[in-house]
Amino acid sequence: MSKKLSKTKLKCKGFIAAGVSSGIKKGAKKDLALILSEVPCTVAGVFTRNKVRAAPVVNDIKRLKRSKVRGIIVNSGNANACTGASGVADDWAVSIAAEKALDLDKGGMLTASTGVIGVPLPVDKITLALPRLQTALTKDGFADAAEAIMTTDAFPKANSVKGKVGALDVTLLGLAKGAGMIRPDMATMLAFIVTDVNIGRAELKGALRSAVDASFNSICVDNDTSTNDTVLVLANGMAGGMEVTSGGTAIKAFTRLLTELCVKLARMIVEDGEGATKFVEVRVKGALSDKEARKAAKAISESMLVKTAFFGEDPNWGRILAAIGMAGIHLDQEKVDIILNGICVARNGIDTGKEKDAAWAMQEREIVAEVNLKCGKGSAVFWTTDLGHDYVKINSEYRT
Repeated sequence: MSKKLSKTKLKCKGFIAAGVSSGIKKGAKKDLALILSEVPCTVAGVFTRNKVRAAPVVNDIKRLKRSKVRGIIVNSGNANACTGASGVADDWAVSIAAEKALDLDKGGMLTASTGVIGVPLPVDKITLALPRLQTALTKDGFADAAEAIMTTDAFPKANSVKGKVGALDVTLLGLAKGAGMIRPDMATMLAFIVTDVNIGRAELKGALRSAVDASFNSICVDNDTSTNDTVLVLANGMAGGMEVTSGGTAIKAFTRLLTELCVKLARMIVEDGEGATKFVEVRVKGALSDKEARKAAKAISESMLVKTAFFGEDPNWGRILAAIGMAGIHLDQEKVDIILNGICVARNGIDTGKEKDAAWAMQEREIVAEVNLKCGKGSAVFWTTDLGHDYVKINSEYRT
């Protein structure tokens, strides 16, 4: 995939964005982003399940009680997590300063932060950069915003989808960041999605939850859940038409489009997994239920032994079967088939003698690991990476 974002393709009616350097990061790297709607937006969000929550997560949960918002301001380089009451106050100070600078109603600005934990947020640097951030706002600014929210990311992540909701042409555009602390426990990254669809609050929330489960909750890099995980979606309704409500074809069409976009962003995060040399799609079928298939796929994706085998291009299918055995699902090991990049390495739980063929097939950058449990009709898909030397190097030097 191309690592260069096209500014011309990243547009959504009624939204503008920007990304600038405020001095939080060393050098002149972009570290402050803003997404703004011309009109008030319906909003929904999903946040980390980690009980240690960063200040912007704590505050955004409160802000989402409002019916409408106008935008999101995001900083990178500092997580504003584990910073106590002063961190919560600092986050409020940033949102209030942004609202004043943009002449917005109180509570109209959401926040997000990402970066080093336990360091006070440099509020002065952010507020001093607000005039430059406001000046930089443009319809073409989403690529700059995507760059500004990066931390250990190797490349900026953004994408858009277009489609029909009812009779109307609509657009959904999303930005994401994430490369480490990636575990399927909502959502272990940041993602910000905007759309011109006219949709109710309850419907937007339900569509987001469904999309997140099929995307950001189906990825794994290193089994750690961040303190700052946030997915926010803003809908300004500028595509026009009747409001999307529950129970009809329009909400189904919107949910499909939102899921499509979230999957694209989630795959980008896995492709950028810290130190990763392999992108792995885990497909499980034949489980008693989709829920059990999901547990099996998750167990495979999270297993350190499986991930290191992928790094070594070792078709060690026993590790995969052992991981499934820890998933707490119905399992008959004498029925299980395991296929790696088209090569069946285990049939009915027994080695097929095709280890050399599978090792050759696993030299590809992308690996598809297929598992058939032959117990039912349940299925699931997860995306994960291998685990190698560079992951340790990146994370051992994160603060230095």
